[in-house]
Amino acid sequence: MKTYKIACIPGDGIGKEVVPAGQAALEALATAGGSFAFDFKNFGWGGDWYRAHGEMMPPHGLDELRGMDAILFGSAGDPHIPDHITLWGLRLKICQGFDQYANVRPTRILPGIDGPLKRCKPEDLNWIIVRENSEGEYAGVGGRAHQGQPIEVATDLSVMTRAGVERIMRYAFKLAQSRPRKLLTVVTKSNAQRHAMVMWDEIAREVSHEFPDVTWDKELVDACTARMVMRPATLDTVVATNLHADILSDLAAALAGSLGIAPTANIDPERRYPSMFEPIHGSAFDIMGQGLANPVGTFWSCVMLLEHLGEQAAARALMAAIERVTANTTLHTRDLGGNATTVQVTQAVCAQFLPVPA
Repeated sequence: MKTYKIACIPGDGIGKEVVPAGQAALEALATAGGSFAFDFKNFGWGGDWYRAHGEMMPPHGLDELRGMDAILFGSAGDPHIPDHITLWGLRLKICQGFDQYANVRPTRILPGIDGPLKRCKPEDLNWIIVRENSEGEYAGVGGRAHQGQPIEVATDLSVMTRAGVERIMRYAFKLAQSRPRKLLTVVTKSNAQRHAMVMWDEIAREVSHEFPDVTWDKELVDACTARMVMRPATLDTVVATNLHADILSDLAAALAGSLGIAPTANIDPERRYPSMFEPIHGSAFDIMGQGLANPVGTFWSCVMLLEHLGEQAAARALMAAIERVTANTTLHTRDLGGNATTVQVTQAVCAQFLPVPA
């Protein structure tokens, strides 16, 4: 029997509630299937660790994660710690340290969920947003001078490399090629950002020649927001820069019904390092400890984790369990307009599992 080593990092806020829910779902699935098992190792890094140690994770933290098969992450963010410390000290430290350059965020309207686009049929909103996850606007290049003075200056530079753009474009085209519609939209802002984004456009066109069966178009990021709302059926696979995709994927999740249901995979496609899977909803301190957190985004992230591990039948079984539970509106959490608790939704998903076919 194959045993997968999974690092669990709940992080902050409701991450401490949804990561254990994800572990429970994976454990129930493994028990039902019988062909694999999980060895979970929990890491208490995050805001509490920072208060005790002055850092979000220990200096040797990446070495502790390096031998894992995958990472299940909760959230980073604490109202008592500046956001740039929580993000750069934990989540981005892992993403960049393990070169998880492809951030993949699927979005669709799950059964039983009422999205805000009333004329949108579920089949019209079925997207995957690919986010460049290693450079761009989140390269971390910049600085401040003369702080507190009238002449204070601060800069953040968006840095794009040919190697970085080529590899995310190739990943996105290949992903689009694997989907039924073979359709890719490249999001840009090259009308205003006339250097790096122009290179982004040029490389997209170059890479497109390797995928003649993929139909692709180019859309300015501001126009893409309107397109997502007004013409959702015209989109399928989308690729965008670190910042643009971060924003667009939150809009996508809202259009699908809630940020609480949306998953993320931070992928190292070359599999040199473990990849990391997380819900996109953030730490949500306002509902922390109240049993109100929606675990569906974590469950769907676990589906992506299973797919990455090659356990396709198990991934399908978990996704089917999620859909059966969301179809039951009495099992909707508050963000979906219901009254169900985190524990109730978790128990309902775990109860769905039948033996997984070989």
